[in-house]
Amino acid sequence: MNLHAIVIAIIVLTLLTVSLGRLGKVKTKADYLVAGRSLPAFVLVFTLLSSWIGSGSLLGGAENAYKHGFVALWQAGGGWAGLLLIYFIAPRARKFAQFTIPDLLETRYNQTARVLGVIAILLTYTAITSYQFIGGGDILHLIFPDAISPIMGRYILAAFVIVFTAIAGMSSVAYMDLFIGLLATVTMCLALPVLVHRAGGWPAVHSALPASHFQLFGDLTPIQCLELFLPTCLLLLGNQSMYQKFFSAKSEKDATRAVIGWIIGTIILETVIVAIAVTGSALFPTGEVSRAPREILAYSGLHGFSDGSFALKLLGALLMGAIFAKIISTANNWLFSPATNLVNDIYVRYLRPDASNKKILIVSRLMVVLLGLWALFQSLGTESVLKKALYAYTIYSAALTPVILAAFFWKRATAAAAVASIAVGTVVTVAWDTITPHLPSIIGQRDAIFPALVVSLLCLFTVSFLTPPPTLEHLQPFAER
Repeated sequence: MNLHAIVIAIIVLTLLTVSLGRLGKVKTKADYLVAGRSLPAFVLVFTLLSSWIGSGSLLGGAENAYKHGFVALWQAGGGWAGLLLIYFIAPRARKFAQFTIPDLLETRYNQTARVLGVIAILLTYTAITSYQFIGGGDILHLIFPDAISPIMGRYILAAFVIVFTAIAGMSSVAYMDLFIGLLATVTMCLALPVLVHRAGGWPAVHSALPASHFQLFGDLTPIQCLELFLPTCLLLLGNQSMYQKFFSAKSEKDATRAVIGWIIGTIILETVIVAIAVTGSALFPTGEVSRAPREILAYSGLHGFSDGSFALKLLGALLMGAIFAKIISTANNWLFSPATNLVNDIYVRYLRPDASNKKILIVSRLMVVLLGLWALFQSLGTESVLKKALYAYTIYSAALTPVILAAFFWKRATAAAAVASIAVGTVVTVAWDTITPHLPSIIGQRDAIFPALVVSLLCLFTVSFLTPPPTLEHLQPFAER
C-alpha cells in the first residue's frame, strides 16, 4: 500500500513540476489557449492519446468488458472509425487555425450557431470531466480505504485537476500528456501478459468466462452495439479538444503525422484496456470489484500483483498510477476546453473584445476554477460512469458533429440549418429520459443517440435546401488548397 502511495505521490509531483515549468512560457492568449501554435507531431500524438482515453475507457469501457467481454470494443471501435476520417480533417483544421469550435461555427455559419455551440460544449465537457473525478476518487479510496472515501477522493482529484489546468493552459496540458501517455502505454502493455499468466494463461481465462465474452456481438444485440459505436465515433469527429490540439500544431504536416501515431496508439491501448478488464473478470469474479466493476483496472493493479516479487508489486503500483494519471490528464483536457469557450467565445467576443492578455489569462484561470466546481457538483450525483459517458457523447454527437463536418465537407449547409441542427440535437438528448415514458416501448427503450442524431440531420439537410446557399465569404476559410 505504501508503494502505491509513493508512486501516486511521485506522479502528482512530476505533473506539478511539468505544469509549473511551462508557466513562464505563457505570456499571451495564444500561448494559454493553443500553446502558441508550437506543438510538434511527437507531443501531439501523446496529448491526443491522453485526452481521448480517460475514464470513458478506463472505467466505462472496462466496466462493460468486465460484464460483457470483448463486445466492449464496439465502444472503442467507434473512435477508431472516427480516427480514420480525422486523418483527412486534421490539415484543414490546422489551416483554419482559430481557437475553438465556436470560432469555426461563427465563421462558417453565424453568431447564433456560436452561442448554441458553447452551450452544447459546456453540457458535454463538464459531464465528461465529472466522471473523471469519480474515477480518481475511486482509485484514491482503493489505495487509502480507511482514510479517503470515494466522495472525498472526488474532492481531492478535483483540486488536483483545477490547479494543474489553471496554471499554464494548453502548454501545461500538452506536456503533461506527453509524460502520461508514455507511462500509460508502456505500463499497460507490460501488465497485460503478466495478468494473463497469473490467471493461468489465455486458455484458462477463456474457459473461466462465458463464450459470449469472446463473440462479435457478445450478449448484446447489434442495435445495442451500434448505440455504443455511434456516440463515440461522432464525438471524436467533432471533439473540440482534438481540434484545439490541431490548432496548436506547428504546421498542417505535424497535425497529419500526429493522427497516424494517434490511430496506432489508440487501437493498441484501448484493446489492451479491454483485455485487462476481461482478464480481471476471470481473476476476480466475486468480491468487492464485482459490485463496482468500473474499478476493475485499478483493482487489478492493487491486487493482481500483490503476492509477487518487488518488481511485480512495482508494476502493479505503476499500473494504478498510470490509470490515475490518465484520469487526471483527461480531466485536464475536458475541463480546459470549455473554459476556453467562455473566455474566447463569450468574454472576449461579446463582453471585453479589447481585453489585455493579462486580463484574459486571469479570467481564463477563473473559468477553469468555476467549471471545475460545476463538474465536481455533477460527479456527486452520478452513479453509472458508462451511462453518463454515453449521455455526454450523445449531446455532442447530435448537436455539433454534423454541423462541424458540414463546415469542412458540404458547401450547401446554411446558417439557419446549423442553428436548427444544434438546437434540436441538444434539446432531444437532454429531454430524452423525460419523454421516453410517454413513447411506444420500441422507441422509448432506445438510447438517445438515434432519435437525437436523426432529427439533427433532418434539420441540417431540410433547412439547408429550403434556405439560400451560403456566401463565398463563409466558404472561403474552409476551401481546399
